[in-house]
This record gives sequence, structure tokens and C-alpha cells, in this order.
Amino acid sequence: MISATPEEQARRQEVMKLVLESININRVIKLPDLDLALARPSDQFALVNIGAEPNQYSGQVGDFRYQFEGEEDLLHLMVTKSQGELISVQEGQSVAAFLLDGVPPALVWLKPGNLSQHFYVGHDDLVGNLILAE
Repeated sequence: MISATPEEQARRQEVMKLVLESININRVIKLPDLDLALARPSDQFALVNIGAEPNQYSGQVGDFRYQFEGEEDLLHLMVTKSQGELISVQEGQSVAAFLLDGVPPALVWLKPGNLSQHFYVGHDDLVGNLILAE
């Protein structure tokens, strides 16, 4: 279970509102351009560094970094540890549960990894279930 600070909760709200807005107006959610000047723990695995560049669709909660991107009718969530360390499926699922609050876990597809965990959810499933604070 994730224990988010008030700032991390507020960032989740901002990111998820923007994700919903983007889906509703059919705006593609793209990955940020790679900033070659940014120091990274490793450039060996590109997906470990996703979200290191500040952008509208990313954030951090605890030791975890998250990044969203849109694919035709799917939303892709990438979760990594901030320092590029190994991340367990359970850690990734905790972050996904925090971000996708209200979306039934059975509607979220997982593609596990060692340095990053990837989650996919249909736009319709997200829009119809996501819980945002008032």
C-alpha cells in the first residue's frame, strides 16, 4: 500500500485530471522527448529513464516514478524506482492502485519486468471508474 504525501496526492490529481481530459478530447498522450543533458542512473535501459524529464503526464510517489502514455484506445502506465533499481510486481501494483483508484484490478493488464512494471487499461474502463477527489 502506498502512503502518499499531500504533495504526491495533489500531483496524482493533476496528472489524472489531465489524462482524463486528454482522453475526452482525443489528444494523444505522448512520451516526453529525451533530454540528453539530464543525469540518469543508467542509459542502458531506456524505459527505466522514462519520466525523468519533467512533463505533464508523470510524477513521483515515494521511491517510485510513474509515466503515462496513450495508445489508440489504451492508456499505458510505466512505473520504475527513482534510482533505476529493481522493482517488484507488487510494488508496481501498489503504485498503479494509487493512481488508478476506482478502476477494478481485473480491468488492468500487467506486463511485468525487473526494472519497470507496465500497466494497460482501456480508456472506457478508466473514464467510467477512476476516482478523483473533489
